[in-house]
Amino acid sequence: MSTLTLAVRDSSTMLRRNLLHARRYPSLTLNLLLTPVMLLLLFVYIFGNTMSAGIGGSGRSAYIAYIVPGILLMTIGSTVIGAAVSVSTDMSEGIIARFRTMAIHRGSVLIGHVVGSVLQSIASVVLVGAVAVAIGFRSTDATLVEWLAAFALLTLFATALTWIAVGMGMASPNAEAASNSAMPLILLPLISSAFTPIDAMPGWFQPIAEYQPFTPAIETLRGLLLGTEIGHNGWLALAWSIALAALGYRWSAASFNRDPK
Repeated sequence: MSTLTLAVRDSSTMLRRNLLHARRYPSLTLNLLLTPVMLLLLFVYIFGNTMSAGIGGSGRSAYIAYIVPGILLMTIGSTVIGAAVSVSTDMSEGIIARFRTMAIHRGSVLIGHVVGSVLQSIASVVLVGAVAVAIGFRSTDATLVEWLAAFALLTLFATALTWIAVGMGMASPNAEAASNSAMPLILLPLISSAFTPIDAMPGWFQPIAEYQPFTPAIETLRGLLLGTEIGHNGWLALAWSIALAALGYRWSAASFNRDPK
């Protein structure tokens, strides 16, 4: 059996294992999913009219269009926390140490976690997107190519954040610490352009909000779905996604391959 065939077979087994865990214990995913849904409903129905005036809109419907791309990216950041918790649980319960001694492809353990988390993230994005459509979000001007590009961006960003979350999980002593260390993946969208334009923020803070990972991805998604100007944000979103994925992969692989003390 070739190395590639072995890797695919073992990765598929690990993916099936992680999906079964998610199905048997859905409470974590549901809890993480409720955060972006509640924020969407809160900002649209409580603050929508006021916030719409701040972006030059004419009511709640304008703010729905503005906020949904940011909420979709926040959904990914929220969902991948489950990967950090899952990996940390495996580490603390000793199953990772046992996998190290088994005749399986070493990378398959991490790949199973990553692919499983990305699939859950995309499913969560679809569910949140359905809620957004139900309350009035529309993207009538986007072409099929733009929809495919938006899906590719969401998948790439989910992969990047998942690798970071896996690294956090492997570096954490327990599931609670993993959940806490991954909280920036939820908090960063709050200081991006998800809820308010960058130019409405204090001048000293605008560069931080503009060039952090979530803002370029949000602005690119807005451009694809709503026809707004993308500018340099597309390249920044791509660069951030590749850089975070590479960093998370190296961090996770180094932690996995490190001999236990």
